[in-house]
Amino acid sequence: MIHYQSTETRLLDCAGPPPMISMRRVRKIKYVPEKSCRKDRRGTWPRAPTILLGGYTTLFFLNRKKKPMLTKRIIPCLDVRAGQVTKGVEFKNNIDIGDPVAMAKSYYDAGADEIVFYDITASSDRRDIMIDVVSRTAEEIFIPFSVGGGLRTYDDMRRALLAGAEKVSVNSSAVLNPGLIAQGAKAFGRQCVVLSMDVKKVTPSAAIPSGYEIYINGGRQPMGLDALAWAKQGEELGAGELVVNSIDADGTQDGYELRLTRMIAEAVGIPVIASGGGGTPQHLYDVFTEGKADAAIVASMIHFGTYTIPQIKRYLHDRGVPVRETFVLP
Repeated sequence: MIHYQSTETRLLDCAGPPPMISMRRVRKIKYVPEKSCRKDRRGTWPRAPTILLGGYTTLFFLNRKKKPMLTKRIIPCLDVRAGQVTKGVEFKNNIDIGDPVAMAKSYYDAGADEIVFYDITASSDRRDIMIDVVSRTAEEIFIPFSVGGGLRTYDDMRRALLAGAEKVSVNSSAVLNPGLIAQGAKAFGRQCVVLSMDVKKVTPSAAIPSGYEIYINGGRQPMGLDALAWAKQGEELGAGELVVNSIDADGTQDGYELRLTRMIAEAVGIPVIASGGGGTPQHLYDVFTEGKADAAIVASMIHFGTYTIPQIKRYLHDRGVPVRETFVLP
């Protein structure tokens, strides 16, 4: 039997089994193994879909003959400013490169595992998240995607999830109000709440013993907060994943910040997503092996056509790194 789960129901009540929903509502079918509900007689329900009421319906099929494998995820990142995807170096000198919805659809078609949107000026401009981009994207792609930037309250997070996002990513607002992480995790489940951290290497001190400091407002404002301590606190508060954005490596395409990524990955028990510096498939191999990341964000190396997602996955697969193929069924 295949179960179907409503996003709205899950947002309100994570405790019970998924309700059955008429097949007449099904518009699209996709296979995304990692999305599931979690209760059966032994504690886990069969894998199930997330269904956004009033939107597209998604079904997830479980191959019961194979044991689950922890695969590494490739996640294109779309930084959005004034309605356009933009890219810079070390959070500066950004140029516009395309429409966010069209680019998300292109990467979905190419086999991306997830997509992440960051509204990079929402926090500094003190405005709300780009809900229109979220809702339009939900109609075009059928893989998980997260959104961040301008999410300051429970209501902001709820609006983004109901618009079609599977996850919300909090950054500056969580640093200023750590209770927001716990509030989101309690209301929506920790699997929906991602803590994104903008980190810069500094001289170690009593306040910053790790030598890595948290910045907010798009890397503009140092907070005197140690990155390792903040990662541990974020996990304790209920974050389901950590995105570690290296400001120093951002846009350089010289490789991920391996020491930082490994330090945090070894200190927490939740998935760590490396961000900043990916320029070649070898860089992803390094961050998955030496850096111990569970997923890696890619941007410049695919935005400008240097590499494609299939090329990256083939490179990793050929070197023994487990990667997942996503199949969109007709």
